[in-house]
Amino acid sequence: MPHEFRLLSTGFNSATFNMGLDETLLHKVAQGSSLPVLRLYGWSPPAISLGYFQGLEEEVDVNACRTEGVDIVRRITGGGAVFHQHELTYSIVLPLTHPLAESNILDSYRTLCSGIVAGLALLGIEAEFAPINDIVTDGRKISGNAQTRKQGCILQHGTILIDVDPDLMFRLLKVPAEKNRGRLIADVKARVTSLRQMRPEYTSIPFESLYEQTAQAMAHGFTEALDLRLIPDEVQSEELEEAVQRAREKFGSWAWTRLR
Repeated sequence: MPHEFRLLSTGFNSATFNMGLDETLLHKVAQGSSLPVLRLYGWSPPAISLGYFQGLEEEVDVNACRTEGVDIVRRITGGGAVFHQHELTYSIVLPLTHPLAESNILDSYRTLCSGIVAGLALLGIEAEFAPINDIVTDGRKISGNAQTRKQGCILQHGTILIDVDPDLMFRLLKVPAEKNRGRLIADVKARVTSLRQMRPEYTSIPFESLYEQTAQAMAHGFTEALDLRLIPDEVQSEELEEAVQRAREKFGSWAWTRLR
């Protein structure tokens, strides 16, 4: 029997709302008031999300973010700082008792990331899982992922890069020394890629259209790889209210953003 999951396509929202809704969905699945969830979304305005254990001042140029109109938010998942702009982001939430919930972290990433690999194949991109939590194509990273386990559930979220701008990214993120900036940008350009770089025919497709195409491919990819039955759904009013509250009181709080 296929595994039933809610499919939420929530479009483009602020960084604080996106993180608030992900945490709300974790809470609802943990309560048993929601089926497991696959959510597909974007970011408006662009944002940097900090890993839970990172220090704000060490990682991000706050003034540069203000100048560029880029939000800053702290995730509840670990990992490094991520610049969210031209991408599709997904989150998946399921109980630890679910058949798809591997107890081993590496196995868990491998299983859940198989949906991304399958989705990229539908977009004409051959990719593979690269431990511990990346997806690579032609040796270059096209997707990064992060996971947390709380309230008896797994929350994993990650990105599928539609386009990438390393020059802007390194204006927003701090590097150890200014003289290293050029080398780091060159390194990222060599190690990171995107849909548009891998498939030049995508460069003529407007971002919004390519986002929708990528979202459809990922929904099909997760369905195929994980044997899901996705039930298209809307964010419920109670979930929306809780997400907005979490966005305002937690993820929009400077105390939370500057936690470390």
